[in-house]
Amino acid sequence: MTAYDAIVLAGGSAKRLGGADKPGTRVGGRSLLDRVLAACAGARATVVVAGARSTYRPVTWARETPVGGGPVAALDAGLRKTTEALVLVVSADLPFLGADTVAALVGAADGSGRDGALCVDPDGREQPLVAVYRTEPLRRELGLLASEHGGLSGLPLRLLTSELDLARVGTDALASFDCDTWADIEVARARIREHGAVLDEWITAVKNELGIELDVDTSVLLDLARDAAHGVARPAAPLTTFLVGYAAARASEGASPEAAAEAVAEASRKAVALALRWEEESGESKGTSTP
Repeated sequence: MTAYDAIVLAGGSAKRLGGADKPGTRVGGRSLLDRVLAACAGARATVVVAGARSTYRPVTWARETPVGGGPVAALDAGLRKTTEALVLVVSADLPFLGADTVAALVGAADGSGRDGALCVDPDGREQPLVAVYRTEPLRRELGLLASEHGGLSGLPLRLLTSELDLARVGTDALASFDCDTWADIEVARARIREHGAVLDEWITAVKNELGIELDVDTSVLLDLARDAAHGVARPAAPLTTFLVGYAAARASEGASPEAAAEAVAEASRKAVALALRWEEESGESKGTSTP
């Protein structure tokens, strides 16, 4: 994918959350900020405009002048710490922003020859804080706004985006779903616990918590757990998958994430074969009569 930097705006006052720490609010065991940082993990540099805090991966911190000066001032502060020709600009309250949306925006901005590309939700609403901009025209327009208004504090974002030639990228409603209220937070928390999403959400949260960058075929591990539980005993499932992980870690020490994933798959295959042999022997023993 084309190189890009990322700016995450995370310094709002969260008035509709009663002044709570919105970027630190957890959805699915991860803070909203960490969820957004995971979506833009492919950025060459990531700048978060907010007070510094703990994050699951390293970022560069910036602060708008004055603090609380609004999104235009915050964007300007973040832009001063970027170097790539394209910059992803997102708010820190997007629990379902995914790498696929980021890739689509980067591709549209890079391939259109325009000043950037922004997300448009199914209702036709433009989302300037789910967008990729070319840094050169962005810097130019920010400079013009600062000259015209004597600064950038308090200016609405539309004053900036209305001067840019932007492509529109249609996405589903979740890509730009933002959490402005506690009701929004509850909707997001309920969504990730739905049957079709909860497993991926849980595995991602565990990997982030443990600092693991590893993509494995979860279906292989689930099949292993099923075979161990059925062919041996129910407690064998979690213990076997633990041992598979331990063996894979030893076999792939110092290797690439791809090699580590293959080590997990190979250890799983061996353990599945053992569980099936165990079950076969158990069946044979039950069918044998004692004289």
